Amino acid sequence: MERLGAGIGLRAQHYPEFLGAHPAAGWIEVHSENYFGDGGRDRHALERLRRDYPVSLHGVGLGLGSVHGYREQHALKLRSLAAWVQPAFLSEHLCWGAAAGRHFNDLLPLPHTEEALALVAERVARLQDLLGRRILVENISSYLELAPGDLGEGEFLAELARRSGCGLLLDVNNLYVNQVNLGRSALQQLRALDAKSVEEIHLAGYSEGEHCLIDTHGARVAEPVWRLYEAALQLFGPVPTLIEWDTDVPALEVLLAEAGKAQARMDTPHALAA
Repeated sequence: MERLGAGIGLRAQHYPEFLGAHPAAGWIEVHSENYFGDGGRDRHALERLRRDYPVSLHGVGLGLGSVHGYREQHALKLRSLAAWVQPAFLSEHLCWGAAAGRHFNDLLPLPHTEEALALVAERVARLQDLLGRRILVENISSYLELAPGDLGEGEFLAELARRSGCGLLLDVNNLYVNQVNLGRSALQQLRALDAKSVEEIHLAGYSEGEHCLIDTHGARVAEPVWRLYEAALQLFGPVPTLIEWDTDVPALEVLLAEAGKAQARMDTPHALAA
C-alpha cells in the first residue's frame, strides 16, 4: 500500500460535505464503536466513503490492559467491522477501563512495570490472532503519576511492539501533555522507540486547566506540539498523520487546514529538536 499522507477524523456533522463534495483529505479515521451496528446513517456514510478514501479504524472501548481482559463480544464486532471495511490501519489504546464488572468512560493509564507489560503484550497478541491482522497501539495522556515503574513510557511502548508484533500509533499531543503534567521528557520517549514500529501519528489540541494540560481534542494543534512533531518526523520519517478534533468540532475547512500544516511538514522534515 502506498504510504498515506495527512488525514482527518471523520465526524458526523461533516458527512454531507464528504458525501457531496469529496473534499481533499488524504484519508479518514473513524471510531470503531460508532459503526458496530448493521445499518443506520453512520454505516451508510462509511459504506460510501470507504470506496473513495483509505479508512483507519480507531477503537476507544476495548481496554486492553483491564485485569479481567476485554469483552470477547466487543472484539468479535471489531473483527466483523474490519472484515467489511478492510481498513488501512486498525488501532486501540494502551489503557485499562474496567474492574469488578464495571466499565469506566475513561482511558486509564497502566503502570510501566514488567507485570503490566507481560499482561498487555499477551492481550495484544491474542487480539491480533482473533482479528487475523496486526494492530496499532496508541499511547495515552495521563494526569497523575503512578508508582515508579521498571520502564520509561517510550521503553514500555517499544518493548510492547517487540514482544507482541504490534505497531505503534504515536500520539504526539499526548506525549507533550505528559511532559507538562508529569515531567517526562517527550523527546526522550520518542528516542526510545523503534522507527520501524511507528506506523501512524495523531495530532490534536489541548486545553489548559488550573493545574495541568487536558487532552480535549478541541483546539488547533499547539506550537510546542508542532515542534515535537517535527522531531518525530526527523526520527521516523513521513509517517501517516491524523488530525483529531472531537469536541467543539469546527468547520471542515479548519480540519483540512490543520492537515495541510501536517502535510507541509511531512514534505519538508525539520531538524531534530535539541
